[in-house]
Amino acid sequence: MKHLLGIEELSKEDILYILNLATPMKDIILREVKKVPTLRGKIIATLFYEPSTRTKNSFELAAKLMSADLVSVGVSTSSVQKGESLKDTIYTLEAMGVDAIVIRHSRNGVPNYLSSFSHASIINAGDGQHEHPSQALLDLFTIQEHKGHIEGLKVLIVGDIMHSRVAKSNIYALNKLGAKVVVSGPPTLIPNEVREYAEICYSLDEAIKDVDVVNVLRLQLERQQTGLINSLQEYHRFYGLTSERVKHAKNDLLVLHPGPMNRGVEIDEDVAYSEKSAINEQVSNGVAVRMAIYYMLMGGKEQ
Repeated sequence: MKHLLGIEELSKEDILYILNLATPMKDIILREVKKVPTLRGKIIATLFYEPSTRTKNSFELAAKLMSADLVSVGVSTSSVQKGESLKDTIYTLEAMGVDAIVIRHSRNGVPNYLSSFSHASIINAGDGQHEHPSQALLDLFTIQEHKGHIEGLKVLIVGDIMHSRVAKSNIYALNKLGAKVVVSGPPTLIPNEVREYAEICYSLDEAIKDVDVVNVLRLQLERQQTGLINSLQEYHRFYGLTSERVKHAKNDLLVLHPGPMNRGVEIDEDVAYSEKSAINEQVSNGVAVRMAIYYMLMGGKEQ
């Protein structure tokens, strides 16, 4: 495999391969001497056309831990501001000898377009409302760590399913690994076509009763301005993950959130930092999973 463009095109075996690789990668992160020479001599570029903290820093830290050389392109200070096309930016990076390009872009399908001509490996770090494959992989890795398996689990995804690339990648991945997926949220934010992959339950109070995992999506606050939700207060009333709602769930419920959180909107702080939450673990697992992605695409020997 040369590129990682989305979960939809991966097989079950591909996903399991990455998850299995992530385990020794996490061991590297936890040991005293963290750096390994696996990607020494390789050059990785990060190219983010949208703001990011967790994903960008995670990909960059993963590259450094594997001894790759890193080029972090600041789009706001690059020749993009002078009118340079995306294609020319890629050609420029390739001319510098870059082996892999991690890209986030606001338009759907940009990584797929780049893969059609780029000699470097293209890694999708989120494209529009399409996919966010590395986020889904780290979510699955976190679930697997806590539950020991994914097949047969019932996983609830709450929030703006329509516009969320995180939701789409998670739904594809969970289906491929044999989990049952339930989605919940306002009817205005759940497209009908999701029925092909998931059960829809508009009542969060009902949906949460018998699930093993709940993945709470960040509510994009700009949706309030488009009339798709009436108010943040109403959203929290019906779809916020509160401690009261968690009381009616299974005792071993696992709570996930891709971040950043809108505390008091889609999730309450006491739930986010409760013993049921693995939100902080998701951050560290993100580095391990992205190290596994680099290994899969660029080769090397496990340390």
